[in-house]
Amino acid sequence: MRYRIRIAILAAAALASSCVPVPPAQPAAPAGATPAAKPATTVPSQQMPVPADGLAGTSWTLLTLGGQPALPDATATLRFAGGIAAGSDGCNDYSTGHTAGEGKISFQQPVASTKKACPDPAGKQATAFQVMLGLAATYQVTASQLTLSDESATPLATFAAQSTDLGGTAWEAISYNNGKGGVTSILAGTMLTAAFNNDGHLRGSGGCNDYSATYTSDGKSTIQVGPVVSTMKACAQPSGVMEQEQQYLTALGTAATYRMDAARLEFRTVNGAIAASFEAESPAATAPSLTASQIRLDNPGPALLVAGG
Repeated sequence: MRYRIRIAILAAAALASSCVPVPPAQPAAPAGATPAAKPATTVPSQQMPVPADGLAGTSWTLLTLGGQPALPDATATLRFAGGIAAGSDGCNDYSTGHTAGEGKISFQQPVASTKKACPDPAGKQATAFQVMLGLAATYQVTASQLTLSDESATPLATFAAQSTDLGGTAWEAISYNNGKGGVTSILAGTMLTAAFNNDGHLRGSGGCNDYSATYTSDGKSTIQVGPVVSTMKACAQPSGVMEQEQQYLTALGTAATYRMDAARLEFRTVNGAIAASFEAESPAATAPSLTASQIRLDNPGPALLVAGG
């Protein structure tokens, strides 16, 4: 019965909005008379609405779920951008639409996600996280914390604000663009790293040689890497290590945007292709300083423009 009442109310509202009063016809001006000047009309300027939900462009890391601390080795995340909520439930990556405003929030169901199977307790946390998204109805957000609650205002989960600044972070590559239209995993027995200093310098290992470059970033999503220089050692093993190094260093120079999600980092090119993917490295990698006699120029061209630039 209540659904019929709602439909009737909506229909009445639609009918009322269609009944627009017609202004009375104005008398015609006498022949030869000069028409009276129309008063000036001020048309309000059209302005894009300013996002007021406090969530757009923010990234969060799970602190508690159902009143229990989040698993430290199965980091769950949540980020908001362009009406999309995405992240990791600690096992699988997920993405879904959402609406938020005036303290109310709704995540579109069902949530799209990858289908990896994870052993417990990570598997149980991932399942509970997905259920939580379906139950969330209200939220509270500050500069440092996000709380999602159900319709009765019972807290479901809390999140800590996640920094997206690259400075002071260190990473180990798990895949890179080989420049031939494909993304390649790392050769067994090799390690490709990237450590970002706060002074705009990037250092790491290409699997054989140490390298260095400058980088600039807005601290949120854009990056450009300057010419890469490296030491000049030649490595024979494992087979293909030198080709891998060259392709990896070239891929770094193509990075235009990045996305940091807890313990993962992804670089993409100006065209949106994956340039390289990383996992957080601990402790931070530090590459030795390069001397002029050791340096080889691997990427002599200018750094690519930031996406949209």
